[in-house]
Amino acid sequence: QVQLVESGGGLVQPGGSLRLSCAASRAAFSYYHMAWYRQAPGKQREWVVTISSAGITTYAASLQGRSTISRDNGRNTVYLQLNDLKPEDTAVYYCKATRGGGVYWGQGTQVTVSS
Repeated sequence: QVQLVESGGGLVQPGGSLRLSCAASRAAFSYYHMAWYRQAPGKQREWVVTISSAGITTYAASLQGRSTISRDNGRNTVYLQLNDLKPEDTAVYYCKATRGGGVYWGQGTQVTVSS
């Protein structure tokens, strides 16, 4: 079992930046593939970016070029840097951990982009 806690969301103006964090409870964090998803009001949850246990990253087109995922295995934490935010980026951002057959989600952190 892995508990995930996201933080770092908030209200930001268009063009602004935020860094989201996802802290995991397990010491074996480095073996987990980590991903960020987001869910906008009235829409389905969508995949944003993945970082594998080996550090390989894959981005969805929606945020490619405006986001960077990274992980600090010593701190059991994955980060998502969001830049040049747009109103359409408004959503709850969720962290997901996977390893083998296990899938774990955090509770989400709200990102609101508005002037």
